[in-house]
Amino acid sequence: MDPAVQRFESDGGARVYRMPLEEFPGFWGFAHLVITDGLRALVDCGSGLDSSNDGLERGLALVGEQYGEDIGWDRLTHVLITHGHIDHFGGLAYVRRKTQAPVGVHELDRRVLTRYEERVRFVSHRLRAFLVEAGVDPEQQSGVLELYRVHKQLFSSVPVDLTYEALGMRLGPLRFTHVPGHCPGQVVIQIDDLLLAGDHILSDISPHQAPESLSDNTGLGHYLESLDRVKPLAPGVRWTLGGHQDPVRDLAARIDAIQSLHRERLGAVLELLSEPQTIAEVSARLFPEVRGYNVLLALEETGAHVEYLAQRARIGLVDLEAMDSSGPVPLRYVRLDGGAPS
Repeated sequence: MDPAVQRFESDGGARVYRMPLEEFPGFWGFAHLVITDGLRALVDCGSGLDSSNDGLERGLALVGEQYGEDIGWDRLTHVLITHGHIDHFGGLAYVRRKTQAPVGVHELDRRVLTRYEERVRFVSHRLRAFLVEAGVDPEQQSGVLELYRVHKQLFSSVPVDLTYEALGMRLGPLRFTHVPGHCPGQVVIQIDDLLLAGDHILSDISPHQAPESLSDNTGLGHYLESLDRVKPLAPGVRWTLGGHQDPVRDLAARIDAIQSLHRERLGAVLELLSEPQTIAEVSARLFPEVRGYNVLLALEETGAHVEYLAQRARIGLVDLEAMDSSGPVPLRYVRLDGGAPS
């Protein structure tokens, strides 16, 4: 990826600098620096790996050297996290050694940062049950769990100074909108006609979805509702800057495309469930080429779509007597009458 820092200026005079970070080997994202009205806010801070931290240092230096901004770690006024995924907050331990700027996050992701170890154990517990119910082969379950835990041991809890609710969902000219789905506490941040979208809206893919059975306030239903919540902002947004991939110029069109993708995927799941199948069986047919960590992502993505359809009585469980067991058991779903998903 081009290591250059991009500059965007809002119609109200705010400057936003888009700083590329190699967050994991071969996996790139962006932190954003917002400068306006006495505010110098770092939005997201990468994974905390050396390559990611180096990107932060390089980005801040380039903003000063190439664009003439009076900026450095000691000049930051805030560190704002869009959501509680490691590639967006994992750098906080490094950042906190560099600046005294207060750290903010949405209330529903606060415990991810402040009680990180507890959160990992809690989700691991739920994930173990999900894998059984999804019908993953018992010999493969431990490997998939290990995929979830990869890199998790590199991070630890960090303190948070404020939540966006405590600020009334505003900080100077920055306006926060809560958009759960991809993550419980995901927010987008609007500065005049610019929108920092975190992972809520990306240019080329739909952000990863996982079932709400793994984490409250995630799930496809929440995500689709959050897209509807952002759509009214579109007429006033010139550029949407996500945490990955290219800037989005037409926000409304991109939302329409993401919603269409999920309608098509829901239709594909309904078609596959014309006969009883487990989530693992459906996932293998939806995503036949996945390997490594993407196996887990495919299972979660499929689980989110199956959960959405089950919640709306488009599909139902078979073999209900198996659920009388004292622990989780593989579950099979089948399509019910009622037509295509809405």
